[in-house]
Amino acid sequence: MRKKQIGLFLGPIAFCLIRLFFHSDELGDNGNAVLASTLWIAIWWVTEALPIEVTSLMPLILFPLTGAMELKETGSAYGHKFIFLFIGGFTLAIAIEKWKLHQRIALNIIHLVGRSLDRILLGFMLSTALLSMWISNTATTVMMLPIATAILLQFSTGNDAALGKKFGKALMLGIAYSASIGGMATLIGTPPNLIFAGIVQELYQTEITFLQWMKIGLPISLLLLILCWLYLSKFAFKLNCIKLEEGPDSIGNQLTRLGKMSREEKLVLTVFICTALAWISRSFVLKSWIPAIDDSIIALIAAVVLFVIPSKKGEKLMDWKDAVQLPWGILLLFGGGIALAMGFEQSGLAAWIGSQLKALAGIPMLLILVLVVAAVNFLTEITSNIATTAILLPILAAMSTLVNIHPYVLLTAATLAASCAFMLPVATAPNALVFGSGRLKMDDMMRNGFGLNLISIFIITLFAYLLFPLMWDLL
Repeated sequence: MRKKQIGLFLGPIAFCLIRLFFHSDELGDNGNAVLASTLWIAIWWVTEALPIEVTSLMPLILFPLTGAMELKETGSAYGHKFIFLFIGGFTLAIAIEKWKLHQRIALNIIHLVGRSLDRILLGFMLSTALLSMWISNTATTVMMLPIATAILLQFSTGNDAALGKKFGKALMLGIAYSASIGGMATLIGTPPNLIFAGIVQELYQTEITFLQWMKIGLPISLLLLILCWLYLSKFAFKLNCIKLEEGPDSIGNQLTRLGKMSREEKLVLTVFICTALAWISRSFVLKSWIPAIDDSIIALIAAVVLFVIPSKKGEKLMDWKDAVQLPWGILLLFGGGIALAMGFEQSGLAAWIGSQLKALAGIPMLLILVLVVAAVNFLTEITSNIATTAILLPILAAMSTLVNIHPYVLLTAATLAASCAFMLPVATAPNALVFGSGRLKMDDMMRNGFGLNLISIFIITLFAYLLFPLMWDLL
């Protein structure tokens, strides 16, 4: 509470100090206005003086009043096409959850991998990561926790209780970590990915397609998922090949209770598969047939189709009562991030920041990447990853030319690092949810999360240094 109160007053004070007392010959009044506004917004985001969604509306107030950008121009950021991609993706996710398709997908994957504890953990992590590629990591974690709880109820007393306690910790951490890791694989998996795509389009007029991002995000996501599973099952908790006996709440029995796949599940699954295939093939198949087709249009078509197809009960697969569950706050956050990027570029602030970073010009590329990835990784332990990427990506874009790193490489590394906060409950919603289960202590999360943070820093830096230039066809 004290942090919020301090931040509430510190934000406008910092704004006034910059506007009144900070002047630079190289930075015009518009750049000064954007700098002051960004500092105010950043302080409120970091301290959560107001709900971060509310703070995301501040560019609409500050930019026009200071003359940095007109209201119409600032407001266009909140109607960016990637916001509609998110709306379509979230609508599809709500339909999957409404008809309980997620449970069937998760239980079948877990059932396939086997009954040993390390295999069950792998099944949960694969299921969580797969769902998190298309559904928000918060919703995915909420979906997986009841399934995990049912499995853990099979551990009763004595030695089983001790084993259940250990396995419970591994399972909770595995769900939280794989929810964050899975979201890295697709554009709609986590908001920072879309913020990256939006900022690249605003700054460089280049579209990042769904398939282009998957070529980058999916390999890293898969590698981190495997390393995370090995880390938890073989090193942190040493689950090895301990078998779980069949019980009343076993995976097989839960699948039996689900019964046959309903007509609604089949329809939603069909829409989901068609949408995913359209996203993946759009740039090299659909584009030749329908030149105007776009990932956002595909997402909106899928959303509308769900409102058209009737279910067995006479209603539609989706109705507006379902749609009100859309995370409108995240859409505002995304719009706020794009507005800041527009302000940085159009006011000349990005170029000015770049000129102030000339001292970095002689630093080796590898060291720059390590510093950026590690800084973003640990910064997102205490701040929103959306806010972190919204603030830092325009700055890193300005810095990239000075340190002789292509901006896509630097921005991609920072974006992926923003999804790798594994140490603290406050870092991500999945961390908070599993911590709230009561099966974890702060020490469990911090000790294991720190190790995984280091692994993610190493992997992302390695990819950024050796492979990102090739992946982005820069060499």
